[in-house]
Amino acid sequence: MLKRVLVATAAVFVAWSVPDFAIHGVILRSVYAQTPALWRPMGEMKMVLMYATVLVAAACFVGIFAHLVQPKSIGAGIEYGLLFGIGTGISMGYGTYSVMPISEDMAFTWFVGSIIEAVVAGIITAIMLKPKKEQANS
Repeated sequence: MLKRVLVATAAVFVAWSVPDFAIHGVILRSVYAQTPALWRPMGEMKMVLMYATVLVAAACFVGIFAHLVQPKSIGAGIEYGLLFGIGTGISMGYGTYSVMPISEDMAFTWFVGSIIEAVVAGIITAIMLKPKKEQANS
């Protein structure tokens, strides 16, 4: 089980990192440019720390599913991802909007992006942590 948890963690890390690049580096690029005082210049960003936080979050996401979610079905993965995504997305998007001068579009994009990424992660995790006897029957 540990090997599958580690592989699922790596898969979730990738599943979160790729759309994050699209969301933050492409979709919201011009929106970030409107508020340069809020963000570090590209050369000063702590990207190793950012990726480390994503990896820890992915490990926690997969660990919670592995130890607390039953059954390990795709439906349970979707439900878990949706709840996780709403919880993290509302705090990331609208929690930040409540205290920082970011646009409503940015808050909404962070919120929706978090939900989509978490649901995808829930599906990936459910598939990868499906009990072995069920995998053999599929």
